[in-house]
Amino acid sequence: MAARENAPLRMPAEWEPHKGTWLAWPHERSDWPGKFTPIPWVYGEVARHLSTRERVRLLVPDREAERTATRVFAKSGVNMAAVDFVVCPTDRSWTRDFAPIFVRNRRNQVLITNWNFNGWAKYANHKRDNAVPGLLSRRLNMAQEKMDIVLEGGSIDVNGLGAMLTTEECLLSPVQARNPTLTQQDLEHAFAKYLGVTKVLWLGRGIAGDDTHGHVDDLARFVNPTTVVTVVEQDRSDENYAPLRDNLRRLRKMRDQDGVPLQVATLPMPRPVYFDGQRLPASYANFYIANGVVLVPVFNDPADRLALHTMSRLFPDREVVGIYCRDLVLGLGTLHCMTQQEPAG
Repeated sequence: MAARENAPLRMPAEWEPHKGTWLAWPHERSDWPGKFTPIPWVYGEVARHLSTRERVRLLVPDREAERTATRVFAKSGVNMAAVDFVVCPTDRSWTRDFAPIFVRNRRNQVLITNWNFNGWAKYANHKRDNAVPGLLSRRLNMAQEKMDIVLEGGSIDVNGLGAMLTTEECLLSPVQARNPTLTQQDLEHAFAKYLGVTKVLWLGRGIAGDDTHGHVDDLARFVNPTTVVTVVEQDRSDENYAPLRDNLRRLRKMRDQDGVPLQVATLPMPRPVYFDGQRLPASYANFYIANGVVLVPVFNDPADRLALHTMSRLFPDREVVGIYCRDLVLGLGTLHCMTQQEPAG
């Protein structure tokens, strides 16, 4: 089904009410070489917090995986009455980037936007992930808009009123190019048509260790319609120092969709996280906003306390919960990467 052409679409902000959160059961062991064993239990812990507040909708590759997930969730204290299992083959578990980006039309109906996913222009095994939005459109009997444009949910962040954050490194660079034949203006036109975006706020580079080549959800996020929080690095010798300072300068000059200057808050960066010599994309900006709670990645780092305090100040009406992610980040993503919100209808 296609959405009605006369129904303008709008991507809700993440803090707007959710019907549920989509996860995909982790099964690609090569994403966590030598460290896969704790990963399902991280999913159990995330689902435990979400299941008391909204539905948890879990993609599983087969019934055996469903049985395994059920055991892990039950032992983790998940509210199983709030869990839906959907058998759906996937290549990986990062639903932020391949699951549907849900939008609302002018009648407040929730629809699916089905963008292409090409494995971050890096990995060949992405075809099952790319098929997920179409499959869910049929399973949920939900209308969809299908576009011949590559877009990952982790590359954008919106305030729900027309402003969007993204990075030049991810969407405009010839490295890992998602849409090499499209211009910046072409992309902005698509964002306006399918996501209701009237002002795109272009940041520069993302963080070190990010194999997506610049996803904004490791970098800067809207926390309310007028405020962006961004990560900064204090160590001048760290490779993140200069690009994060550049992004902070840009944000302080930016205005929202109504021409109002943004309010800008900052988060620290944890000390660099390495495993087997590889720098990993550890960032407190990869938090997830759910109904009544914000899940924040923590890394057994002294900066964890400051990050949680800052997030509590930015979300005074939500519980802020730290989730240990030093194992999860070996897969090159954490909490925002593994989740995708479905707005309440």
